[in-house]
Amino acid sequence: MALIKFGGGITAMSGSMAGNTFARNRYGAYVRARTKPVNTQSDRQVAARATMATLSQRWSGVLTLLQRTGWNEYATNVPMLNKLGESMNLSGFNHYCRANAALIAAGLTIVDDAPAVFTLPEGDSSVAITVASATDLMSVTFDNTQAWAHETDAAMLVYMGTPQSEGIEFFNGPWRLAGAILGNATTAPTSPSTKAVPYQVQASQKVYTKIRIVRADGRVSEFFRTGSTVVS
Repeated sequence: MALIKFGGGITAMSGSMAGNTFARNRYGAYVRARTKPVNTQSDRQVAARATMATLSQRWSGVLTLLQRTGWNEYATNVPMLNKLGESMNLSGFNHYCRANAALIAAGLTIVDDAPAVFTLPEGDSSVAITVASATDLMSVTFDNTQAWAHETDAAMLVYMGTPQSEGIEFFNGPWRLAGAILGNATTAPTSPSTKAVPYQVQASQKVYTKIRIVRADGRVSEFFRTGSTVVS
């Protein structure tokens, strides 16, 4: 569904409506035809739906009233940004699913107790990614002095978009998880870390990646992004 901001007329719009997708990049607002995936029952989509079904069932059938109240309190105190860059508050259920979907993707344990710290984890502005066509590997350079890297059951998740031609300056999906770099309280992960690319790549293509950090208590950062050109 499109998200619209009203002023004297429509001043901003983001999302999809009537076969069109509205968005904004550094050059301004734009609209394109909305595309739908050919196969809506791919293995990844089935797995994602199963994850959400599991978390929904846990929320209503496993969590105690006190635990749900904790997530609602966390949601009230942790504002997020919507598609227009405006501050908003999700529900406790939204935060519970957001947190645990990330933990499951990283191969970590579900967290039922809400975070006691009412902030999102910071991103890592130092992240740089190199993708090589000869090996189909990406090298992820990051700051391993950050708190998540020294915390067991925390992780940095790296997602890669479909490879693009050199002239593409903006990309917003689809994305696939390339892998998770796990934190460790005893020995922090080594930078750079190498992951197999989830899409086949060729030299000189442009690759966009998005990254987020999940902490052991279930706090998940906003996505932060980077782009690079595939080397041979």
